[in-house]
Amino acid sequence: MARTVRIPATAYPAERFTLANGLRVVLAPDRNAPVVGVAVVYDVGIRSEPPGRTGFAHLFEHLMFQGSENLEKLAHFRHVQGSGGTFNGSTHLDYTDYYEVLPSNALERALFLEADRMRGPALTEENLRNQVDVVKEEIRVNVLNRPYGGFPWLRLPPVVFDTFPNAHDGYGSFVDLESATVDEAAEFFTRYYACGNAVLAVAGDFAVAEAVALIETHFGDVPARPAPQRPSFTEPDLTAERRQSYTDPLAPLPAVAAAWRVPDPIANLDAYLPYVVLAEVLTDGDAARLVERLVRRDRSVTSVGGYLSFEGEPFDVRDPSVLVLQAHLPPSGDVDKVLVAVDEELDRLASDGFGRGELARVQARMATHLLRDTDAVLGRGLRMAVLEQQRGAAELINELPRRLGTVTEAQVRAAAATLRPPRRAVVEVIPGGAR
Repeated sequence: MARTVRIPATAYPAERFTLANGLRVVLAPDRNAPVVGVAVVYDVGIRSEPPGRTGFAHLFEHLMFQGSENLEKLAHFRHVQGSGGTFNGSTHLDYTDYYEVLPSNALERALFLEADRMRGPALTEENLRNQVDVVKEEIRVNVLNRPYGGFPWLRLPPVVFDTFPNAHDGYGSFVDLESATVDEAAEFFTRYYACGNAVLAVAGDFAVAEAVALIETHFGDVPARPAPQRPSFTEPDLTAERRQSYTDPLAPLPAVAAAWRVPDPIANLDAYLPYVVLAEVLTDGDAARLVERLVRRDRSVTSVGGYLSFEGEPFDVRDPSVLVLQAHLPPSGDVDKVLVAVDEELDRLASDGFGRGELARVQARMATHLLRDTDAVLGRGLRMAVLEQQRGAAELINELPRRLGTVTEAQVRAAAATLRPPRRAVVEVIPGGAR
């Protein structure tokens, strides 16, 4: 008999309203600690970049920290850190976020700063050229001069996908970055950084009425612009296996990654969740299927991992998305044998099912991770902002752990049965750094 797991539920409040200019707001008060997290999520990401401007969404994220009409460069840094807080921003496939976590008595400062740059960053030739150089250096450090740089998140998309939005290099080419103009940056801001294209989330120690008044004061007069029409990025699934390989001059050992398309994470969450669980069943922990087979028994790989979406963010991505498996091999490793073993383990799971307590153990661990990630107010605010942005359902934060716990053995087995070689895209790293 299958063992079910009981997942504890959270009850984070999700109070929402929309300003006259279209800005959506989610409030999640929590008076347990004198800390507040503020997050602004814009519905623009790597998939929104136009052809010939690879890396532009990430470049623009940098520009949003370069001052505004009211504040000089580095003022944002100074005001947040001077309050004892921290801040950052990040660019993803389907959104870009900006956030702060501060003592609760500095809430108004954070709201002022985010509203200020929502009105308009300082888009100057000097700032653009400076940040192009910063992004180029980031690419050198994280991709060009690092073993396995960009593997697999930059290397696998053009194998599994065909269209520019889904397949291109989200970090960007130096040619595209260097040819970007201030006018293009201004147009990008006008189009995508509209109030109607953003969600503001505030989580932590605040009184709701006071927060509402502060938000209306600072964001209410930001000029209204509607959200742009978001195109469909859907592509047909693969019908035959695709494989590519490349030589990494810095990699000391071979590596391989494979991806399969999964159901729509937004429109078909119930069909998607079994794949989220499946990735953990296969790779999370020493008792996981592929760890036990490939690492501990066969010793055909030195490590193996599995996750949903190229960024490993199962609940922060839209369709089309993928389940990814990646492994690093020993010097004499055979990629084909590894892929055959993966197919055998998927077949075994699909046909024979689970051992006693295996699925419940995995689901309990997954729920623990989700609960821990949203325990801090910043993690909670960010997750709620993205859920509201993509699904109109910030309160889903309370449901996700329980929903994972209701995934059945039959559903996971059925998901495993779909991961067949004809639907698979594979990229192989040939080591060039072993000599």
